[in-house]
Amino acid sequence: MKKKVIALALSALMVTGLVGCGNTSGAEGEKLKVGMVTDAGTIDDKSFNQGTWEGILKATKELSVDSNYLKPSGTTEADYMKEIGNLYDTGYKFIVTPGFKFETAVFNSQDKYTDAKFVIIDGIPNNGKTGDENVTNVGENTVSIYFAEQEAGFLVGVAAAVELKEGDLGFIGGMEIPSVQKFNWGFQQGVKYANENLGTNMTIKKENVVYQGSFDNVAAGQQLAATMYDNGVKAIFVAAGGVGVGSINEAKARVAAGKEAWIIGVDVDQYDDGKYDGDKSVVLTSAMKKIDTATFDVIKDELEGNFPGGETLTFDIKNDGVGLPEENPNLSAETISKVDEVYNKIKNGEIVVKSEQGDLIK
Repeated sequence: MKKKVIALALSALMVTGLVGCGNTSGAEGEKLKVGMVTDAGTIDDKSFNQGTWEGILKATKELSVDSNYLKPSGTTEADYMKEIGNLYDTGYKFIVTPGFKFETAVFNSQDKYTDAKFVIIDGIPNNGKTGDENVTNVGENTVSIYFAEQEAGFLVGVAAAVELKEGDLGFIGGMEIPSVQKFNWGFQQGVKYANENLGTNMTIKKENVVYQGSFDNVAAGQQLAATMYDNGVKAIFVAAGGVGVGSINEAKARVAAGKEAWIIGVDVDQYDDGKYDGDKSVVLTSAMKKIDTATFDVIKDELEGNFPGGETLTFDIKNDGVGLPEENPNLSAETISKVDEVYNKIKNGEIVVKSEQGDLIK
């Protein structure tokens, strides 16, 4: 009798496991196969590609899924659709796409591959048309993930103001899209809050807020940063991918020449990118979107049979989806304490960060 009970229990567990993995898991005994199509840039771009892939790698290690990524030859809908198809054809039917450029590709793919699951980060599936002809649809086999960038921007605004006390700050964005704009708007609000409540005196002038127009023009990023530093800016918040790499390079060159030049990183902890002398870094802190956490969590949801298909999720401070790095070597204990206080006030609703343009501090 005891042997029969054990056998029945094991059988129940096996059935539960198959149901939990959903129809993307394949036949009995097969692992969930998670695929990713990269956007422009590399898998170690210190931005969306890397953050997404790190979340998948964590799932590979901790949840025993199979993983793979494909890099398209270009950045058109056709390029993305081709690689989505290649993943699907090789059994990777849980597909993660990082960035708004995948919106039309996922819009079409979710109907074409109905037995697959799709995750799009910082975007919503739509038909790519404008005005009244635009159609958006998060299919039942798709989840759309967004982040409260304005809250992360607010935190680094407070951190920079409290740490530097007084002087000018700047912002360099890539493309002028909502996710980048919200970083900027939150940053301005954070600096203003610090000036009004924490005894700082920082300014952000109109000429020191620039959108470069791309995410890959390294040379332009270096030139923009040089101009701002020449104008007396102490620290630049850079939300611009490869453009930010150029800005970091300029800051390192300036510091090597004995000048003050700080960078505030974005998306992931960019401290290591700013290293110039041993463990010293020009990166003051970073406004992090926990892309890896979001990616891991939705894979875990799928394995547990809780894939939030058809939903649009927002990761913010309330669910610890955005914030600063766990370690910030260039911030004093006082600054970290003040930032922690602000973090908790946002979390409990005492401070509400707006996702819109505020007044420049000048």
